[in-house]
Amino acid sequence: MTALLALEQVYYRYPSRDAAALDGVSVAFGRGQRIALIGRNGSGKSTLMLHCNGILRPQQGVVRLDGREVKYDRAGLLRLRRRVGLVLQNPDDQLFSASVRQDISFGPLNLGLDEAAARHRVDEAAELCRVTHLLDRPTHALSGGEKTRVALAGVLAMDPQLLIADEVAGGLDPWMQEALYDILNRLVEQGKTVVLSTHNLTVARGWADLVIVMRDGRVQIVAPPAQIFSDPAILRETELDQVRM
Repeated sequence: MTALLALEQVYYRYPSRDAAALDGVSVAFGRGQRIALIGRNGSGKSTLMLHCNGILRPQQGVVRLDGREVKYDRAGLLRLRRRVGLVLQNPDDQLFSASVRQDISFGPLNLGLDEAAARHRVDEAAELCRVTHLLDRPTHALSGGEKTRVALAGVLAMDPQLLIADEVAGGLDPWMQEALYDILNRLVEQGKTVVLSTHNLTVARGWADLVIVMRDGRVQIVAPPAQIFSDPAILRETELDQVRM
C-alpha cells in the first residue's frame, strides 16, 4: 500500500549551521497509526516535521504525498496542507486572530470552504478539543493549556489525514494531557495518523504503535515500541539506555 506521506533521502541544512539538520532522511507514514518521534534536542525532529507540512523544502531529496512528488507551488502546497496538519510546540506561534472562533475558522476558509461549511468544521473541532465555551474569547486571554487545545482545533478544522504534533503535551498538566491523548486516540480510531514528537519515553513506549528514533539528522531506527524498548542492543545503540524510564 502506498504511504500517505513519505520522505526520500531528504537533506536540509540551515544557513547558520555547519552540520545538516536532516542528512538523507527516508521515512514513511502509513494510515491509522500512532507514531512517536523521539530523539535528543537538535536531532532533527522539528526540521522533519516542518518538511512534512511544506514549511521547509528539501535541498535534496523528495517528499511524496500518496505516492506523488509534492510540488511547492500554491496548488501543490494547498494539496499537501489539506492532508497534513501541523501543531507547533508553542501555540503562540500559531494563534494570530483576535478571537478563538476566528482563529479556528481561518484554515477552513483558506481552503475555500463557504461560511456554512467552515462554521460546521469549527463547531466540530471545538467540541472535539473541548474549547466550545472559549469560541468568543480573545486568544490572548487564554491559558497555556487552552491555547494548545485551540491551536489543535484550528488544525483539526481542516480535517487532515495526518496530524503532526510537536511536543504539544509538554506544558500541559496531567489532566489536560489525558484529554489530549483521548483526542489523539479518537483521531486514530477515525483512520487518521498521528505523529507525536515527544521526550516522554513512557508515552513512546505505551501509546505509540511505531517509534521513530532520530539522531544527528538521521533516522536511526523505525520499529514497534516493544522491539525497541525490550532489546538491550537497540537501547545502547540509540542511547536510550541512558534515559530513566
